[in-house]
Amino acid sequence: MKPLFAIAALCLSVGFAHAGGETPSNPDAKVYFVNLSDGDTVQSPVTVVFGLSGMGVAPAGTEKENTGHHHLLLDRPPLGEGEDGADELANGLPADDHHMHFGGGQTEVTLDLSPGQHTLQLVLGDAGHVPHSPPILSEVITVTVE
Repeated sequence: MKPLFAIAALCLSVGFAHAGGETPSNPDAKVYFVNLSDGDTVQSPVTVVFGLSGMGVAPAGTEKENTGHHHLLLDRPPLGEGEDGADELANGLPADDHHMHFGGGQTEVTLDLSPGQHTLQLVLGDAGHVPHSPPILSEVITVTVE
């Protein structure tokens, strides 16, 4: 009976990890990179422009239906994966070198990136920096800085 319980618990935790927080999202919403594509070669500093369709941008702390603000995940596993993956989905995105917050409603940033490969992913967060349910996130892209 214990193996069955472990499998059920794993299935529940996996389902939860992809659920996001309590704020509902528009199922048709998409977040994307406007000016970058996977495999691009760029020069530093690089400007990253965030795109959003199906929802609106509002500053952090704004509780308005179908809105959120951007977060950029830099050089880390995709949202929900890695050491703190489940926590960031359920409890909010931390603010550190790998989780950039744009709580003022910004839709672009210019980054000084070191030469080499870097991964980027956009995530829309609700008023409290928690991903919506279901989460609105871009594909992870890799760019090379010359």
